[in-house]
Amino acid sequence: MANPKAWKSKKNLTKQHFSNGLPCRPESIALLARERYGDVILMTPLIKTLRQEYPQLSIYIVAFNQIIFDFFSTDVNIKAVFHVKRNIARYLTQLLPKKFDILFNPKNHHSTSFYLQSRFIRARYKVGHRYTNHEEIYDYLIDLAPGTHESARNLSLLEALGKSKIMPCRPYIPEMLVSEEMSSFLEILRRGICTGINISAGATGGHRSIEQWSEFVRHFPEERFIIFSSQADTGEKRTLEKLHENILPSPATNNLYEVWKVVEKLKLLVTPDTSLVHVASCSDTPVIALYRYNPADSIEFSPLSSLQEVIVSSTQDVADIENGKVTTAACRMLERLRTMVTPSDT
Repeated sequence: MANPKAWKSKKNLTKQHFSNGLPCRPESIALLARERYGDVILMTPLIKTLRQEYPQLSIYIVAFNQIIFDFFSTDVNIKAVFHVKRNIARYLTQLLPKKFDILFNPKNHHSTSFYLQSRFIRARYKVGHRYTNHEEIYDYLIDLAPGTHESARNLSLLEALGKSKIMPCRPYIPEMLVSEEMSSFLEILRRGICTGINISAGATGGHRSIEQWSEFVRHFPEERFIIFSSQADTGEKRTLEKLHENILPSPATNNLYEVWKVVEKLKLLVTPDTSLVHVASCSDTPVIALYRYNPADSIEFSPLSSLQEVIVSSTQDVADIENGKVTTAACRMLERLRTMVTPSDT
């Protein structure tokens, strides 16, 4: 085994230098968490795999906004979550004095916040992806081909730890509170009956009109639909539910776990490129995902569901995808699902 002291004096290390990975069986690790729900859902396979490979490992999350702090705060796999921009006293007294075995930055591009925290947080070995100026900070740089899926980029940390054979785990959503209204709705919702439509998107260009979704629903009069929306789009959700008898009115969701509890009962989800694409992967729910024109996103953040179709707009707006393309994709998927054995309702 390599001399750990000699290790620490070297920078720009890759698997070409140390084919067996870092000479360390970690007992603690700090993961810098990206800022969007979809990103951290795609980090959960890494967390679950770390837990399986190293049962005694203490996993710490470093969050940069409140939604990600809240997301991981209920995760039983996590030892503690730190918010670097709030509760500064806790950050200074509980995070910075620690020295972790491993620190991992999952970003493969520039981020000032991640760069600074990688400097501030102490770790025996700091691992990141090869990028400009990353060689100044990280002891081990990961080289991956362009277009590598985000979940695989995260799991590449295991290769840095010397794990050559990695069986990917399915993503998950940490358990959160479910309202009484949602619990009652879930009790009556039969599995595999409804198709979900997500009308909301966090990014500009991810929103289709009520008229487009109405035309889509009218094409499938025998299907039952459930509408998902953000709080800001609740009005459009209620409008669609009133316009179409084959849309089942549903409670507003209060957190991502409630969203997933509904999604796992669907037979199909149709959604713009949002976190719901990755929520669906947690239960392997079939998905039709609508992407703006951005080849990197539709490849690196593509669905992980076994049954999926990806439709990419010719512009930076998913509203420019012809409704006929969405309808045709749904017809193909529904027909394929009809030919499969229908799972029993549980």
